[in-house]
Amino acid sequence: MTYQAPAETRVGHIHLKVTDLERSIAFYRDVLGFDVKLRYGSQAAFLAAGDYHHHIGLNTWHSAGRDPVKRDAAGMYHVAFVYPDRKALGLAVGNAIDNGVNVYGAADHGVSEAVYFDDPDGNGIELYWDRDPSLWERDADENAQMINAPLDVAALVEEARAAS
Repeated sequence: MTYQAPAETRVGHIHLKVTDLERSIAFYRDVLGFDVKLRYGSQAAFLAAGDYHHHIGLNTWHSAGRDPVKRDAAGMYHVAFVYPDRKALGLAVGNAIDNGVNVYGAADHGVSEAVYFDDPDGNGIELYWDRDPSLWERDADENAQMINAPLDVAALVEEARAAS
């Protein structure tokens, strides 16, 4: 029998090698809104939303002053942060744009809406929200049918700000 991870398994955190710790802390704290929970001097920091111990680990142990991630190299494609609803996503994306983030992609996947950009080291970031599963299109075998339709980022942000 092939091992299968329990359905309750989830990603607890990401831990990224970064080139400049202070710059990365500023990005994840000020642009994405995570709180610094713990610092290990000038070499590492741990950030989270709410009272979780950490969603993001940052360190310069092997990467201080090195080149940023190359888009065409093997490694993590992106990390995805899920927001509780469309309004929360729009507010987060609006804050990122206000802080000079270059959004290079956005899509309505049918099951979710997502916006894509990079952190200061070139690590891919996805911000998204999931629609209620009762709204997902499904095939004859009840598998969710994902799409890749355009998403109007300006309208997403404007709608969220109007509802605040």
